[in-house]
This record gives sequence, structure tokens and C-alpha cells, in this order.
Amino acid sequence: QVQLVESGGGLVQAGGSLRLSCAASTRTFSNYAMGWFRQAPGKEREFVAGIDWSGGRTYYADSVKGRFTISRDNAENTVSLQMNSLKPEDTAVYYCNAKVVVNVEGASLDYWGQGTQVTVSS
Repeated sequence: QVQLVESGGGLVQAGGSLRLSCAASTRTFSNYAMGWFRQAPGKEREFVAGIDWSGGRTYYADSVKGRFTISRDNAENTVSLQMNSLKPEDTAVYYCNAKVVVNVEGASLDYWGQGTQVTVSS
């Protein structure tokens, strides 16, 4: 069981920056791939960015490439999302995700934080 707590959301003007953080309560944080997802009102939750267990590989949605950067600190059990050049369409609740593969068939478990609101005004 992993508990995830996000922080850092808020209100920012278009073109501004925010940094989201997610703290994980687990002794095996480096076993988990981590990611950020977001959900805007009336829309489905969508993938934003992901990072592998070591931090060596990162993945981004096309809509945020070049603007957002995901990173992790395995010593501190945290993952962060630096968001620059924010746009009104980035407005959403942002969720931290932890994923771990549990068997050789590739089945996985997902854990979610409670979400943090990001609002970008035009």
C-alpha cells in the first residue's frame, strides 16, 4: 500500500510556472514508476508525464513536451512536476500516480493521490 500526497497547486497567470510535488509513504519507492495525470472538468483523466524507477527515462504527453519536466528523488520519496509556460488549457486537477509490476505477466498495481488543483488564468 502506498499513500501519495500532492502539493504545489494553485492559481497562476498564463505564461507562469508552478511546481507540483508528490510525497510517497513507502519504504520501496524506487520499485515504483511514477507519473502525473490530470483531469479537467467534463473530461477524462489523461496522462501528463511519467518517469521510470531510476529517473533515467521520462515520458511526456505531446501537449506538455518542452514545457513540463518530471523528476524524482528516491532518497526523499518524492516526485515533482515543473510546469513552465502554463496555458489556460492546462487547468485541471493534477494527480500523482505510482505503478508497480506485480507478476511476470506484467500485471500492475496503481496508486493515486487525492489531487491538487491547477488553475491558469488568461
